[in-house]
Amino acid sequence: MPKQRWTPADAPSQRGRVAVVTGANSGIGLETARQLAGLGARVVLACRNPDAAARARDDIAATVTGAQLEIVRLDLSDLSSVRECADELLAEHPSIDLLINNAGLMRQRRELTADGFEMDFGTNFLGHFALTGRLLPLLTAAEAGRIVTVGSKVYKAGVIDFDDLTMERGFSTARAYSRAKLAELVFAVELQRRLERRPGRSPISVAAHPGATQSGVMRDQAVLGWLFTTPSLRWIRRTFIMEAPDGAAVTLRAATDPAVLGGQYYGPHGVFGFSGPPAQEVLTEKATDPVLGEKLWGTAEKLTGVSYEL
Repeated sequence: MPKQRWTPADAPSQRGRVAVVTGANSGIGLETARQLAGLGARVVLACRNPDAAARARDDIAATVTGAQLEIVRLDLSDLSSVRECADELLAEHPSIDLLINNAGLMRQRRELTADGFEMDFGTNFLGHFALTGRLLPLLTAAEAGRIVTVGSKVYKAGVIDFDDLTMERGFSTARAYSRAKLAELVFAVELQRRLERRPGRSPISVAAHPGATQSGVMRDQAVLGWLFTTPSLRWIRRTFIMEAPDGAAVTLRAATDPAVLGGQYYGPHGVFGFSGPPAQEVLTEKATDPVLGEKLWGTAEKLTGVSYEL
């Protein structure tokens, strides 16, 4: 009988490959970087805080013998930092095999990025859009490049109002975060459409979500904080919430499984999709809408000033 449950032990060697992981200093990003390093990849930790990145590097090096690790500064909320990060990677590497667009945040109040974008939308989506576009030549140069966008189940509640992208009207934490996560997944699907139309060799674009995994975003939310501080609720955490290494397994499958195809979406296959082994899921029609994809793409190009070489 064929094996049904995919585990990190099924991931093929990544020796000789270069992987860039955004937000690799903590949570799911840190564990994704650790697992990729354990498979032999040279892992670039792309993080906003160099000190936190250095601690993550040392942590991984202490647990993975012979880990090949680099650090590059990346503040996704600042397009000038995105450009500097990409320029550094372009200068240091002839190709990049894996780009894991993992970093994310959820703000409790309305804030704007350095470039005047609503913070969640500007960081989680526009920052990654700009980074991916600038690194596309390196991803195309790889033998089998892959871009993994890490989303969230809450994208289903997301609504993109193109007339109020800065959310001057009706801001709420939930609306801002779900909108950003919807934009990320619409981007992942639209990117695959455009890559498929491109002549010659191209990387593939896939997406994943970690279900309910202990992460910085989850711990920062006051409404969920009690789950981590109340001893009597440990059974809920054990049943519905995964530890970061298990959540990272979903990203790892999306990034390394040879059977994964462009445009696919992976998440935990367990209770309510909150936990369990990674498996393919189906995106909603909203996330795969080509009209929305084209409009969002054009908006992102205009806002970031980054045009893809497609």
